[in-house]
Amino acid sequence: MNDLNTVVLVGRLTRDAELSFIPSGTAVCKFAIANNQSKKKDDKWTDEAHFFDVTLWGKTGEALAQYLKKGKQVAIEGRLTQDRWTDTDGKARSRVQIVASAVQLLGSSKQDGKQEPQREPGQDNEPSKPEPGTDEIPF
Repeated sequence: MNDLNTVVLVGRLTRDAELSFIPSGTAVCKFAIANNQSKKKDDKWTDEAHFFDVTLWGKTGEALAQYLKKGKQVAIEGRLTQDRWTDTDGKARSRVQIVASAVQLLGSSKQDGKQEPQREPGQDNEPSKPEPGTDEIPF
């Protein structure tokens, strides 16, 4: 029987996604997110950031790579994996990463989050008025 290994996180990208392809042609999209958590320490609240590497495989990674930009908020669903290796000094090394099965784009990035919507020249803030001589339909 398999053990449960499911992760769901919301965070912001710490860098633009990197898209590459393995020799078989499968897309690999790699990025990292920061997930903030508030903690109370000595009657004062502080934010603590946790950083996670994320890998998104296949067509989904290929399609989303262009939208995964630094500062963009995303929801990630996936599983944890652990890579183990021996470095050049002979020391055992490991890292845990998230292999995403779903990524949902949320909101805007921090950089463009405060921008006003772009308006066409000549547009005003007034709602459009009906043409003269036409009746307004109440439904």
